[in-house]
Amino acid sequence: MVRFVRWAAAVAAGLLVAGCGSGSSDGGGDEGKASSGQPSAAATGSVALPSSLTSQKLDWVRCKATSDSAAPGDEWRCATLKVPLDWAKPDGETIGLALIRAKADGGSGKRIGSLLFNFGGPGGSGVSTMPYYASTVSALRERYDLVSWDPRGVAASEGIRCRSDKAMQAAESIDATPDTPAEETAYFQDAADFGKGCEKAAGKLIAHVSTTDTARDMDLMRQVLGDAKMHYFGISYGTELGGVYAHLFPKKVGRLILDAVVDPTADSVGHAKNQAQGFQRALDDYLKSTGQDPEQGSQTIVGLLKKIDATPLPTSSGRKLTQTLAVTGIVLPLYSQDSWPTLTSALKSAEEGDGSELLSLADQYNERDSSGHYGTTTHSQRVISCLDDKQRPTPAQTKKLLPEFERISPVFGDFLGWDTAGWCHDWPVAGEYDTPEVSAPGAAPVLLVGNTGDPATPYEGARRMADELGKGVGVELTWKGEGHGAYGSGSDCVDSTVNAYLLNGTVPKDGKVCS
Repeated sequence: MVRFVRWAAAVAAGLLVAGCGSGSSDGGGDEGKASSGQPSAAATGSVALPSSLTSQKLDWVRCKATSDSAAPGDEWRCATLKVPLDWAKPDGETIGLALIRAKADGGSGKRIGSLLFNFGGPGGSGVSTMPYYASTVSALRERYDLVSWDPRGVAASEGIRCRSDKAMQAAESIDATPDTPAEETAYFQDAADFGKGCEKAAGKLIAHVSTTDTARDMDLMRQVLGDAKMHYFGISYGTELGGVYAHLFPKKVGRLILDAVVDPTADSVGHAKNQAQGFQRALDDYLKSTGQDPEQGSQTIVGLLKKIDATPLPTSSGRKLTQTLAVTGIVLPLYSQDSWPTLTSALKSAEEGDGSELLSLADQYNERDSSGHYGTTTHSQRVISCLDDKQRPTPAQTKKLLPEFERISPVFGDFLGWDTAGWCHDWPVAGEYDTPEVSAPGAAPVLLVGNTGDPATPYEGARRMADELGKGVGVELTWKGEGHGAYGSGSDCVDSTVNAYLLNGTVPKDGKVCS
């Protein structure tokens, strides 16, 4: 089973389509000073970290090419950070996290410190994404080292692959919206098999890849990088990670930007409903842009998907376009308004009986290359999110939810409804929480950027995150735009506001709107 919608990184989704007031209290005087090396009690249960971790020296070397990405340019250096496998035993076994950095270029003003990036997923590789995103944040590099990493369980950081490429392709034939008892049995059996594969591949790591674990990794990273405060840019799922960090380490919060904000008050079913609403909203806007009535246009797509469910479409590759792959192909172009013409072409071809274009889009989303090799983002994403999410609806509970999901979205509701039961079905480890704790009393102001047309993390999440962070901490900036994320998407207002906050510590008025 492949989850067709995830809190995907705005950057990664865009690359796939395109290329097949007062400042925080960190100030300038703290730059380059290491912390005491004593993490908060929230991080380690009052147990101090050993000096072998806090005093480690990173060996920055030229980054190498990987199986999934070419080597970046000369300005990039890579290193490995040691972190505890189990944060309850900080002096026990360690694992390595892959880091990448481009040092501040000193264009204007004094260096502030490191600016850490997480591009979402969960499960997205920061090491492979950061060099591509660098041109978008070039103004920030004048005063920050640009730093990202592969979180635990991801890519070069003990990355988890739960099944082979052959098995991944075979699973594409599983109907993610089962219509018969046999299809339902196959759907849940595939989900259980995936979990067993993850457990075998990850071993004891499978219980130590939560968002909380990664937030604690971040604070050790901050210390080893020599930063007194955490300066951070989180996108999509990276906003949840940022909120969890702020809760654990409120006094270490420097300048945090959270863009495409996840709703921290939603449990796993709530997130699925939010995404059903968000993607349907984006699809409606797309249909309006083509001169179609959204309701009629959605029903046309529903009819097409039903035909594909009955008889998968042929493609130029010889593979068949199934209903699940078709929906995945529709989802990807909704991440960016620039990709809407691609969706128009793909839908037209599918109506004419050729599934090649939708299959190509689905392959991009699923990280499948022309040789049939799949990336590991969907594997890592599932391992992380299933360790986070305590809520596990049963098949019977899910069936009762389906009418509500279908009312929210005639196109995406059925898929997301079934996904609430299938995603973590028979998972080998229990989830940690219903919703993440992100309250951060006493933290410096955190800037939240919400996009009214965001499909994957609907706009309402930004206000809810602001409220949960607490009064005087969460500051909301609204962009009336389309696509997943706002910074670097064409709004001078958004970009200049974010830059002023990160470079000068200028906090905008809560509720500022960029149109």
